[in-house]
This record gives sequence, structure tokens and C-alpha cells, in this order.
Amino acid sequence: QAQLVESGGGLVQPGGSLRLSCAASGSTFRYAMGWFRQAPGKEREFIAAISWSGVGTSYADSVKGRFAISRDTAKNTVNLQMNSLKPEDTAVYYCAGDRSRLWSSDYYSTERSAYAVWGQGTQVTVSS
Repeated sequence: QAQLVESGGGLVQPGGSLRLSCAASGSTFRYAMGWFRQAPGKEREFIAAISWSGVGTSYADSVKGRFAISRDTAKNTVNLQMNSLKPEDTAVYYCAGDRSRLWSSDYYSTERSAYAVWGQGTQVTVSS
């Protein structure tokens, strides 16, 4: 049973940076991974995705150029480096695992429905 645990959230001033980490345990071999976020009163939205190989990545337009997703398959972790944070980035951030195409090392998805395994989320608040 795969499990995901996020860490690294907190309070940061506008323009600041945070690094979120997602530790995977259990059977997550060859999973594509993604980060989503959900602000109060809004739907959970896609932020970034990365393939098993790490070669394939994708970002939402709202974070492109500011956020960077990476993974360490040896340590079974996925990270989200967030720079130039804005108040509108305030949300609960979720790590998610996609096991739908384990045969493809370069596959990733931006669709929430593709992800079967979710972490519990970590709060990120951007405020002065």
C-alpha cells in the first residue's frame, strides 16, 4: 500500500521561497508524481507533474517560471521548489501518485483523475 507524506509547508512573506517534500513509502515504483493545491472555497488544481524518469515535467501557467518539481528515485522523494511566492499561492498543497502507466518511464498527467494515491496535504500561507 503506497503512502505519501508531505512536509515543508508554512508561513512565508510575499516574494519568499519554500521547498515542499513528499516522502513515498510502500509500492510507488515507476509512479508518475504530481503536486496539486486547494485554496478555501476552490477546487483542487494541478500545479506540477513529473515522470518516473524525471525527464518529463509539466507546470500550470500560474506557477511556470516560479516553481520547480524534481524527484530522487533512490530516496523515493518528490520535491517542489517554490520561489517568488504570491498571496494567491496560499493553499493546502498535496502530493499525488499516478500508477496508471507503469510501463512508461516518461509519462505524466495533469489530470486530477489520473492520480490514485494522495498525501494528507501541507498548508502554505503567503502573507505579510
